[in-house]
Amino acid sequence: MKIVFATNNQHKLEEIRHILGEQFEIVSLQDIGCNTDIPETGETLEENALIKARYVYERYGLDCFADDTGLEVDALGGEPGVRSARYAEGAGHDSEANMSKLLANLKENNNRKARFRTVIALIIKGEEQLFEGVVRGEISRSRSGSEGFGYDPIFVPEGYDRSFAELGAEIKNSISHRARAVEKLAERLNASPCS
Repeated sequence: MKIVFATNNQHKLEEIRHILGEQFEIVSLQDIGCNTDIPETGETLEENALIKARYVYERYGLDCFADDTGLEVDALGGEPGVRSARYAEGAGHDSEANMSKLLANLKENNNRKARFRTVIALIIKGEEQLFEGVVRGEISRSRSGSEGFGYDPIFVPEGYDRSFAELGAEIKNSISHRARAVEKLAERLNASPCS
């Protein structure tokens, strides 16, 4: 089964391919000749995921899915949320700058509770569906670990004493927000295969 994942982010692509396994052929935007950086102008993760999936479906006519992920920190009123990738203004997708800003904003706050939330928008033959995955945890006081990407070095999932970046891909891919959303996506794809 072949389906387009509306991303050119190699980290996300590898993670999704690993989680979904070999029964699906996941192709990227680049693989279909789309080199556009699709603007994420939505106010919610759901809106952004749909914007990206609709862009691909409307222009290329291919079954596809897109995701948007946000880190929501309790003490910061849910920030950075939908702006997680661009949290450090002017730094566009700069993980180090984003983590520095988040840690600075939390300062010595003892409420470190946070959650990662992924929303996936799937479009098959024009039919749209949304899937959500959530993992709760807390923000550490400093970075640790070298695996993963984004906020992984400062996010410690519930039930663990190490960050996503320390746990490694195998454990992260079995418990992460993205894994939980992709599991629901896989159930839907398996239940009604696309051609």
